[in-house]
Amino acid sequence: MSITNHEPAGLGGAFLAHRAKLQGLAHKITGRRELAEDVVQEAFLKLADVAPGLPVQQPIGYCFQVVRNLAIDCRRRMMLEAGVFADGESGEHIAAPQGTPEQYAISRQNLVIVDEALGRLPARTRQAFELYRMGGLTQRAIGERLGVSAALVNTMIRDAVQALTRCRHLLEAE
Repeated sequence: MSITNHEPAGLGGAFLAHRAKLQGLAHKITGRRELAEDVVQEAFLKLADVAPGLPVQQPIGYCFQVVRNLAIDCRRRMMLEAGVFADGESGEHIAAPQGTPEQYAISRQNLVIVDEALGRLPARTRQAFELYRMGGLTQRAIGERLGVSAALVNTMIRDAVQALTRCRHLLEAE
């Protein structure tokens, strides 16, 4: 048989009697007074949900443990959010990545080479390749759209990839 500490108001009474100390504990862990208040409020609501007749051997210790656990969770959440989210002003002074005029010229030239290689393909092969690579369609969906089998679509995509592979040396020369 367990010995329980019977306080007149149970967990609620213990919590209210030690509210200032509980808030101090939460403040020590979170480092912010307003968060400590939120943690203590959340702890009180959690304790209010505990069955009223639940025998707790040490109600004060139980209250402190609930507040401690919630404060640690709050602290972890703060640290995670600080690592993921940046304040609005932190990115204002970072320059947008920009290429040099030479890099733009090379990129344009590479696009012309790729476009010419694809332009030499039959129209249906080019369309199948574009629908697959840029449109994200499946080979079956492309076949239905073009009125051909999925196997033929596979062959057309392979032909387009081979045509681009043959022009790779032009792209690497730059």
